[in-house]
Amino acid sequence: MDTKLQDFADKAIKYAEKAGAQYCDARAEQQEQKSVLLENSQTEFVRTYEDKGIGIRIIKNNIWNFCSITNPQSYDQIKDAIDNSMKNTILQNKRKEIELYPNNSKKNKIDYPVLIKPELNEIIKIGLECNKIISKVPKIVKSTVNPKYTINSKYFVNSEGTEILQNFTDTIIEMIATAHDSGITQSVNITEGGRGGMEQILNNNKVQQSAKEIASKASQLTSAKQVKEEKATVVMNPDFVSLLTHEILGHPSEADRVLGKEMAWAGGAWWKNKLGERIGSEKLNVFDDPTIKESLGWYEFDDEGVETKKTTLVENGILKNHMQNRETAQIFNTPPTGNMRATNYRFMPLIRMACTCIGNGDIDVNEIIREVKHGYLISNMKIPSIDMNRYNWSISCQYAQKIENGEITDLLKDVIVMDTAPKFFESIDACGNDFTVRPITNCGKGDPMQSMIMGNGGPTIRGIATVKSVN
Repeated sequence: MDTKLQDFADKAIKYAEKAGAQYCDARAEQQEQKSVLLENSQTEFVRTYEDKGIGIRIIKNNIWNFCSITNPQSYDQIKDAIDNSMKNTILQNKRKEIELYPNNSKKNKIDYPVLIKPELNEIIKIGLECNKIISKVPKIVKSTVNPKYTINSKYFVNSEGTEILQNFTDTIIEMIATAHDSGITQSVNITEGGRGGMEQILNNNKVQQSAKEIASKASQLTSAKQVKEEKATVVMNPDFVSLLTHEILGHPSEADRVLGKEMAWAGGAWWKNKLGERIGSEKLNVFDDPTIKESLGWYEFDDEGVETKKTTLVENGILKNHMQNRETAQIFNTPPTGNMRATNYRFMPLIRMACTCIGNGDIDVNEIIREVKHGYLISNMKIPSIDMNRYNWSISCQYAQKIENGEITDLLKDVIVMDTAPKFFESIDACGNDFTVRPITNCGKGDPMQSMIMGNGGPTIRGIATVKSVN
């Protein structure tokens, strides 16, 4: 962290307090990202992006104010930004008092582990290797590989005495295999990586195996069948479950959505006012856990300085809690959960998922499939479509397979799965022992929209939903 930037953040707090702020916090952030885009073994671009600045939140006259400064060069810039922000409170009507749930002050520095330091030449080398693996598969007409790493440093300070510095690196590779045959085009994609260095994509030849798998599946899908619409038993693999969890369990668990205060991009929550009520089968357990190491949602303190912990959201089908910031926690009379985050210093933080998952069960996946007389194995996330209250949902998968008398048979393409949230949750009758966390790199929320990275996951699950193929 640039010590000058950190010093500006400290001074911003003191100046805001002298100017009459009831509360103030500042986030000084510094980021460096290197990425490369490879298509069919050709380098399309190599990009280096650097950014640093300060975001400052202030409560005055019971109104939130926010300002940000990119690459500040003087203390006067900081003071001017704060003065201009606080002027806005004069123009507002009196509002109900803003109450923040108490949070003990902390001073801490966390350096998240990087076992193998990422280098641009190394990620290019891995990217070219994956590109070659994909391109060798028959019917593949396009191979797209985008490896990247981001080095982050974030300093949080507030008027309550908290000072926290967190340094972390994220290493990610995104791959797409596109096949074409007899007028049919099919694509399969995957994202690998996590919080850490090159080990996040190198361990156990993970990315090479993923490259081979997506290319093979894309090639096979050009001759796959479609499925007629029917209500049936569905067995969803962990990658598909990650997106399902994200869309119909994670977003409606964000307390600002439950309160109707943040409806942009992802709507509200159908289970508003249902805390303590049954919303699914006894097999359904859901949690959010920022302490899962190496996931993209791993952090020890959020953007309000709240220390993180695992939060139970649904327990044996009963809705237990929502993700809370300090303000909503006061409203719900429950401790904050450490889920307040912003894309970077330019934005006000919002309540965001960290690593939201369906809890695993103890049943072997093969047994879950063997018990199905007629149904479908749904694999890998694609595109969601959800109503404003997260009640009606449909999610397309990258591919599916028919299950007949406990055996996996025909490969199926262009499949979407749909249902209502309460009916599907109630239908879940099995959770596997294959719990997996997947990297999510493009969750949108807010207005202006903020894109966020996180983890989502779960095991293989079994339930009942409508499946159909669409062109």
